This record gives sequence, structure tokens and C-alpha cells, in this order.
Amino acid sequence: MIAEDSSIAADRMAALRRRFMEAGDSLKGFSGRDAVELILGYSGQRTEAGQLAASLIERRMGLAGVMDAPADELAAETGLCEATAILLKLVKALASSYLKERLIGANPSARPALLREYLSSAISGERIEKFLAVFLNGSGEAIAVEVMHEGTINQTIVYPRSSVEAALRHKAAGLIFAHNHPSGDPAPSDQDLQLIKTLDRAAAAAGLAVHDHLVAGRGKVWSAAENGWRMGRPFIARK
Repeated sequence: MIAEDSSIAADRMAALRRRFMEAGDSLKGFSGRDAVELILGYSGQRTEAGQLAASLIERRMGLAGVMDAPADELAAETGLCEATAILLKLVKALASSYLKERLIGANPSARPALLREYLSSAISGERIEKFLAVFLNGSGEAIAVEVMHEGTINQTIVYPRSSVEAALRHKAAGLIFAHNHPSGDPAPSDQDLQLIKTLDRAAAAAGLAVHDHLVAGRGKVWSAAENGWRMGRPFIARK
């Protein structure tokens, strides 16, 4: 029976790999369960990989929940070995690094999808707030991305001076600020709006142009620029 199960699992993995290659090295047509099952197979957990993948997707409420889960929580999942937990986190880290490299040298204002994809991968699923800055050259191209501060799950403390000092260190002409909401709702809070004004004033005093302030939630990114904000003008957000 065990040999038969192993044979079925091997056939299933071969079919998943073939579908992936036929789709042009993409996950087109793959469900979240299919994707996780394929990763499980490459980590060596082939027998019952389909059932384990389905269980993970259900308990974590989708693929994003699986990939966003901390490594120690994944390692504690029934039937999931430590090597697989590490591989899942490695896949997400690689995706974020890839998207960050694509962002550097691009103009986020002209290609906003690049920055939003990076934010969705890098910080949208975090359980604590992270505040980062994208530093831009005079042509509006991204030259660096730095996580400036990490806060608790309820509050991020941002010091404008450190953001300005980092911009000067990178010889940046402009910035885009971004942080996440662990709740998943990207709508700005009153504290966010006050932060936007504070950072705007600090950057303007240093001769830096702020191109946008972004708040990343689950599946959506809120943009101050798209909601009526322009640096140096009174900002009343449209919620």
C-alpha cells in the first residue's frame, strides 16, 4: 500500500512539474494547493503532499496565509517538516528580492505596479508594521530601498530626521514612503495622515521631493497621491 501511495504521489508530482513547464515557467492555471503541493514535493514530502497542501491552504486561509506565516509556526504544523517550512519562507524571500531588483532602476511613478508588487510581497503580510523608504534619483528612478523602522503590531514610530539622513546618504533627490497595516486594511488612520504631513515638511526642508505615501494592506495598496495629496499642499484624504 505504501509503495502504491508513493507511486501515485510521484505521478502527481510529475504531472504538476509538466503543467508548470507547459505554462511557460508560470503558475497559470495553478491553485494555491497545487503550488504548495509542488513545493512540498521538492522538499522531499511527496507522500500525501496533496492532502497536506490542502490542509495548509484551509488552515491558513489561502496561499498568502501560508507564505506569510512565520517559519516557527509552519514548522509546528502537523506533518510538515522543518526543511519544508524553511523552503516555503525561502520561496517568499526570493520573490521579494527579485521584485526589489526589478524595482531598482525603474521609475515607480511611471510603473507603479512594480512598487506595489514589491510591497505586497515584502510587507503586506507582516504582523508588525514596517516603514520603508524608496529613494529616487533626479529622474525619478529608484536607486535604493530601505526599511527605516519596525514597530509593534499597533504602532510604527518614524523619525523624519533618519529618513532625510538616509536620503542624503544615498544622494537621492526624492522619496516614496510606504508602510503596512497588519490588519490588512490599507485605509489610512488619523496617525497615518499626521505622519504624511510630518514627513512632507521634513523632506521639503531638506530640498527633497516626496512623490507618494503608500499604505500596504492585504491585496490592496492605498496611495496618498491618488487621493488628492501633493507635496506642499494642504492634504485632506478622501477615505
